[in-house]
Amino acid sequence: MPIQPVILSGGSGTRLWPLSREAYPKQFLPLTSQHTMLQETVSRLDGLTAEHPRQAIVVRDPLVVCNDAHRFLVAEQLRLIGRQAAAIVLEPKGRNTAPALTLAALVAQQTGDDPVLLVMPADHVIRDEVAFRAAVADAHALARAGAVVTFGIVPSAPETGYGYIRQGAALDATGLNGVAAVLDGFVEKPDAATAQGYLASGDYLWNSGLFVLRASVWLALIARFRPEIAECVQQTIATAAPDGEFLRLDAELFAACPSDSIDYAVMEPLSLAARTEAGTALPRALVIPLNVGWSDVGAWSALWAVREQDSSGNVLDGDAFVHHAHDNLLIAQHRMLAAIGVDNLIVVETPDAVLVATKDAAQDVKAVTQFLQRQQRNEYIHHQRVHRPWGAYESIGQGSRYQVKRLTVKPGESLSLQMHHHRAEHWIVVSGTARVTCDDKSFLLTENQSTYIPVGVTHRLENPGRIPLELIEVQSGSYLGEDDIVRFEDRYNRDPVEPRTD
Repeated sequence: MPIQPVILSGGSGTRLWPLSREAYPKQFLPLTSQHTMLQETVSRLDGLTAEHPRQAIVVRDPLVVCNDAHRFLVAEQLRLIGRQAAAIVLEPKGRNTAPALTLAALVAQQTGDDPVLLVMPADHVIRDEVAFRAAVADAHALARAGAVVTFGIVPSAPETGYGYIRQGAALDATGLNGVAAVLDGFVEKPDAATAQGYLASGDYLWNSGLFVLRASVWLALIARFRPEIAECVQQTIATAAPDGEFLRLDAELFAACPSDSIDYAVMEPLSLAARTEAGTALPRALVIPLNVGWSDVGAWSALWAVREQDSSGNVLDGDAFVHHAHDNLLIAQHRMLAAIGVDNLIVVETPDAVLVATKDAAQDVKAVTQFLQRQQRNEYIHHQRVHRPWGAYESIGQGSRYQVKRLTVKPGESLSLQMHHHRAEHWIVVSGTARVTCDDKSFLLTENQSTYIPVGVTHRLENPGRIPLELIEVQSGSYLGEDDIVRFEDRYNRDPVEPRTD
């Protein structure tokens, strides 16, 4: 029975602002290695079959459930590590993890079998991947027999920011690499004194958000405990339409689906029913303890804890310098950053924003993102460098009635055939070759050559070469918003009119 990895790639990009944004949340960032968190998650099962040959485990290509707005980021990041997805399911609106897993289970069963689903958030860190894969092999054996398995993280501190799992009697099972126990219940985030008691007892584990179970088992459980979710998602999948490598859902149908988490919708009712409905034909709820260097990187202080530190406890990323400073996290993306005589600080510098906070106040970053959202500030949604399926653009200067951008177009890619009602554009090629369509004319531009696109003229920019096309775009006009784009042809099937993002 194969393992179908299910990667839940949601998130709003608020907890690690300003490095993450709504349009570019933390799973797309290389926070702990040269690879992004999504790429690390996709690669986490590599080696499982070789390490556990007796179990003959087949691991399928990952099935990713993500926000529609992030679809090109997901596809591109998989391509960069030479991987492809079994499916990329696009949520028009986030409805939490229970509907997302129901979508994944239904899609996974379209292959005609009943795979074991390994459900993984896309933004977790696991340092000891060999030990993690051994635990996955154990969970696969238990799930294959019909159990619902979750992983509980062995706590290292009385953490008040996590929910907890209470483990019951140890499972008497032979052939496992480690231990497993009956899942005896879930506990909400505790206060400090209660968390200390949990740590001292040894009976409690942090709730990891990782699950292993057969697709049919999940679908039966969601139909029992939350039938309205099951019915709504089934209706949505019935009308889903493929769009290249993506699976698109009907926005209205999916928006009507109740929002709920895996824990609240199924796992908590299942653990309660197992204690109160003895003798019923419910699957066993089990927990496997994990001690693998796990973190959900839920705050800047958590990132500091999982990064390599110098002899003074500082984490330095980029052009950063410290003197008589201890236990700081300094990230410099755009300019030199120096800290002198300070301790326990978070300082994150990006081209358009700087965050300064104490580590103890790291969870309060949401106050900044809430302010930016209320004020409809672009810093909540985008970085200065904005990614597009054809490449990226970066604003490098703006003023009254003008804006200057640096565009990078990937080899073989092109912008849509489009026009603007309110702005004209000047293009100057810095490097590479550009093919320009302007009304009924098509011509090539090379380094140091330029052209002018008047207001209202249909145009397209393409990169026919083998190296990235870099150019400077100078926009001028009465309105310069990104929603002043009318698309006539687009190879990426985006909306004919670019939606407003402010």
